[in-house]
Amino acid sequence: MTGPLVVVGDALLDVDVVGSVTRVCPDAPAPVLDVRRERARPGGAGLAAALAAADGVPVVLVTALADDEAGQRLESLLRDRVRLVAGRAAGPTPVKTRLRCDGHSLARIDRGDRQASVRPSFSVPMLSAVREAGAVLVADYGRGVAEDPALRALLADLAARIPVVWDPHPRGATPVPGVRLATPNLAEARQFSGERGGEGAELAIAERCAASLRRQWRARAVAVTMGARGALLDQGGPGPVAAPAQKVSVADPCGAGDRFAATAARWLREGAPTDEAVAAAVTSAGEFLAAGGVDAMDDGNHRGMPPVDDGMAEAERVVAATRARGGVVVATGGCFDLLHAGHTRTLAAARALGDCLVVCLNSDASVRRLKGAARPIIDQRDRAELLRALSTVDAVVVFDEDTPEATLARLRPDVWVKGGDYSADRLPEAELVRSWGGQAVVVPYHRGRSTTGLVRALSR
Repeated sequence: MTGPLVVVGDALLDVDVVGSVTRVCPDAPAPVLDVRRERARPGGAGLAAALAAADGVPVVLVTALADDEAGQRLESLLRDRVRLVAGRAAGPTPVKTRLRCDGHSLARIDRGDRQASVRPSFSVPMLSAVREAGAVLVADYGRGVAEDPALRALLADLAARIPVVWDPHPRGATPVPGVRLATPNLAEARQFSGERGGEGAELAIAERCAASLRRQWRARAVAVTMGARGALLDQGGPGPVAAPAQKVSVADPCGAGDRFAATAARWLREGAPTDEAVAAAVTSAGEFLAAGGVDAMDDGNHRGMPPVDDGMAEAERVVAATRARGGVVVATGGCFDLLHAGHTRTLAAARALGDCLVVCLNSDASVRRLKGAARPIIDQRDRAELLRALSTVDAVVVFDEDTPEATLARLRPDVWVKGGDYSADRLPEAELVRSWGGQAVVVPYHRGRSTTGLVRALSR
């Protein structure tokens, strides 16, 4: 039986003070934040562990906590999410407080973030918890947990038998030899590798850094994350593997690195090859940000974890941007199971009627109710990915109901398009669309091209 995912590292307390700004301070050129709410969540290794646990993975967090008010608050947040095995930290609990308005950070206040002169030491229960792991994620935030000699000796031994993923920190410890995957971001990779030159494209710089660090750290693989450009993986083969990211409009990337590392560790624990784990981690980080990132987390219950991304946040951004420039918003819907030429022609016709196209996609459960237990053939994640890859499609929203009325009421498109044996007046959604001044239209139906026909042909 595979052991749990053990997250080892420095846990922090993150606090968001959220409000609105409508005026400037009269005695200084500073915005005045009218506070609406304050929320706390685990940070550092605590965030990585909470994100992994939200995926349904058994997670043990091995960390050191200070005996202060912030430490007690952090412990209460963690115990509701993961199995916690904690030693005593030498210094105060690091607290990072962000002042937030409209999804943007105005300022950040750090307390207790100086490195303690006395490092936390590992107790027997802490080492025993690490020894039981099916995979280990070291989330090093430079506070000393990853520097413990007994822990490092144990991790070096475990790395020969189970996946060890190391998410490094500029002020932290060097990964132990043999880790399955190290995951620095590009800025960290340049600092670790001593890459001084700015010459060459970002991808070329990441390639040089990854190769250098893999040799320097004696790691099996290094994935350098590059934000919106995804990640570049070096496994010592003839060439690197590039894992591009989906396009996501996001103001705050906070937590994306933890989401990346937690997903990679989970996939490796389940036996996936490293390149597949990295590709899944890039996708997961993008979905995390598209779903609201850390802003979608509240101060303690699981309902506050970012939900499975249905694409609505990205669709709303596309719609808002289109309307801001005076454009026409078009929407269409369907199952789009086994994408074929009839689908692409319908989508192209719909896109030609406006300035952006949002596809309302039936979820797997919705398709089963409409078409029977044998459908869909392609699951909703892959169907959405195929649609997003088309140049005619600007956004995809997955809906779970039988019809997309709720999605349409939220997006309020100017034009609703259907292809098939419909007339505009017989479209089920036509009256709803007309209620806000929109228009429902039908585009030509392409006979002989259908998913049902493809299924019949394949079964012969």
